[in-house]
Amino acid sequence: MNTQRQSPLSLAHSAESARPSLLATHRVLRNTYALLAMTLLFSAGVAGLSVALRLPNPGIILTLIGYFGLLFLTTKLRDSGWGLLAVFGLTGFMGYTLGPIVGHYLSLPNGGQTVMLAMGGTGAIFLGLSAYALVSRRDFSFMGGFLFVGMLTVFLASLAGVFLQIPALSLAVSAACVLLMSGMILFETSRIVNGGETNYIMATVSLFVSIYNLFISLLQLTGAVSDD
Repeated sequence: MNTQRQSPLSLAHSAESARPSLLATHRVLRNTYALLAMTLLFSAGVAGLSVALRLPNPGIILTLIGYFGLLFLTTKLRDSGWGLLAVFGLTGFMGYTLGPIVGHYLSLPNGGQTVMLAMGGTGAIFLGLSAYALVSRRDFSFMGGFLFVGMLTVFLASLAGVFLQIPALSLAVSAACVLLMSGMILFETSRIVNGGETNYIMATVSLFVSIYNLFISLLQLTGAVSDD
């Protein structure tokens, strides 16, 4: 039986060729988390200002137009410096839409506790799942198709919940969204770690949207548990 052994020179060459890929992955990961932290702070500041000024809810139509429009702009500009401005425009707009929602819960009995529980749960889930994906370096790309179908289903169900005003449907959508956004965090972090995502702007947008939807879903669930 013939066995092939790599010479020390070939092993060294393989290590040298893998090093630039590893450095590029670390760079994307570092830039993603740095930009994600800045956009979260910026969005939280806009949301706080929206609550303080008691700005009105923009409504479902304006929210969808603003979100998808700014998402399209960010995608188009992702390879240029203008993409950074587009990211802050998108996350700032999402912070503005979050403000009236948070303001509503804060005006209710035990509203502050409800918001803090949702915020703490969001942080714990994100940090735990991100740490698992980073340490294990498992490839969760197999979840892509399931997550796409699930998010499309949840999106349509949430629109139905808005127009039909069925509380049970809204809670079911929120619970499903928590699971889907948790899966998205694993999926996107795995793509960065394994070199599937090389653009830190788009990686930041994906993680930000997951955190945003996770927070809103937990807010609705904790509000329901608190009889809000």
